[in-house]
Amino acid sequence: MFKFKQFSIQQNQTAMKVGTDGVLLGAWATIDHDPFAILDIGAGTGLIALMLAQRTDAEQIEALEIDADAHEQCVENFENSPWNDRLFCFHSSLDDFMDELEDEAYDLIVSNPPYHVEDYFSGDDKRDTARFTASLPFEDLCEAASVLLSEDGIFCVIIPFSAEENFISLAAQNDLFPIKITRVKGTPTTETKRSLLAFARISIENIPTDELVIETARHQYTPEYIALTKDFYLKM
Repeated sequence: MFKFKQFSIQQNQTAMKVGTDGVLLGAWATIDHDPFAILDIGAGTGLIALMLAQRTDAEQIEALEIDADAHEQCVENFENSPWNDRLFCFHSSLDDFMDELEDEAYDLIVSNPPYHVEDYFSGDDKRDTARFTASLPFEDLCEAASVLLSEDGIFCVIIPFSAEENFISLAAQNDLFPIKITRVKGTPTTETKRSLLAFARISIENIPTDELVIETARHQYTPEYIALTKDFYLKM
């Protein structure tokens, strides 16, 4: 079990455990527009949805998870949280979810999508599904976000920095444009590893862009990272 300040995560049934990427997105995702309905695509343990339940007053927080065991664990984590009346997880692929929807619109869509694209698969089907883009292609994700977002909605993702340019291009093809970018480095001297991206239906010229460094040395966290995550981590 992974304990946060206001909730706990059971993760013994899921291939992808609680990790920095999920925590970053859950803490960073834009909520200034006071979202009423939120969707987490590829929920895993339910971590990001739970963080957004803590951060917002959204009355409808829904999550989507294709793996049966992960879905079961996500439901368990939702039910054991203080916000179980606002959280719901569907056991479904994105395609099936889209097929069954009727005029649903979400004010905030978040995703920590699989990002490995190489041909090597580990043989562990659950872990491969959680890690490889083949199970949730970026093209499908951008297209779905465009369909499912409310008019003033915001779409937030965390992806490898190496995929940033391509992802922004795919989003633009679906009339979604970046409104905020944060690039993440492990330490001041390491290369940029991740991009946190927020998209909306409006195109702006000067996109607010910054850099977040997580540590200066092992377990020596930067003030910026502490400020972002202190409401969640027990020891921050």
